[in-house]
Amino acid sequence: MSTVNADPAELAKFSDLAHRWWDPESEFRPLHQINPLRLGWLDGLAPLAGQRVLDIGCGGGILSDSMARKGADVTGIDLSTKALKVAQLHALEAGTTGVNYREISAEAMALEQPASFDVVTCMEMLEHVPDPSSVVRACASLVKPGGWVFFSTINRNPKSFLFAIVGAEYLLRMLPKGTHEYAKMIRPSELASYCRAADLSLQQTRGMEYNPLTQRYWLSDDTSVNYLVATRRP
Repeated sequence: MSTVNADPAELAKFSDLAHRWWDPESEFRPLHQINPLRLGWLDGLAPLAGQRVLDIGCGGGILSDSMARKGADVTGIDLSTKALKVAQLHALEAGTTGVNYREISAEAMALEQPASFDVVTCMEMLEHVPDPSSVVRACASLVKPGGWVFFSTINRNPKSFLFAIVGAEYLLRMLPKGTHEYAKMIRPSELASYCRAADLSLQQTRGMEYNPLTQRYWLSDDTSVNYLVATRRP
C-alpha cells in the first residue's frame, strides 16, 4: 500500500489536463490570471532574486517559471509526471533559466534536503491531498531558519462552496467540474494550527477576490473564499 500523501484520483484529474496548462484560455485560465498577483505578493515580502526557492505542487510550472524569471533558483516538484513534462518543455521553449523540475513528494524532499531553501511555496495544493498537515510539516522542514513559507488554498464555508464550486465549476465554468471537494477545503484557523504545530510563525494573511463581470482578481482582507498565508521559520 502506498504511503505517499497523494490522492491518485487528484493526480489523474490534473494529468488528463496537463497539455492545457500553458493555454491561457484553457481550464487553467484562472491560474494564469492570478499568477501576477501571487508573484507580486511573494516578491514583496521575500524578494526572490538570488534566492533558492522550492515550489511544491508546481503542476505545469506557471508560478515556478515566473519566480525563476524574477532571478530565483527554482526547483518545482509534483507527483504528476505529465504536468512536469509540460513544465520542462515550456522552460525549454521559453528559454527560462534557473528552474528545474522533479517528481518527488514534499515529504520525501524534506528527508532529502532539510533546511535547504530560502523560500518554499505551496499554492492551490493543500486542498488536493489526504493529509495537508503533513505537507505543512514538510514545508517547515525544507525551509532554512529565517526563511519564508507561503501557502494558498480555499476556505471551507457556505460562501466558498457557492463561489468556488457552484459558481466557478458549474455556472461560470472557469474550472473543470470536480476540481475541488468541499470536505477537503481548509479554514484559515485550521491552516494556522497546522503552521503553529510545525513551528512556522504567521506573518500575513490575504484574501483573493474575483469579479465575474469584470473578470478581475485582486488581493484584499476578505479571506472567506480564496486566501494566501505567509509564514516564517524562526
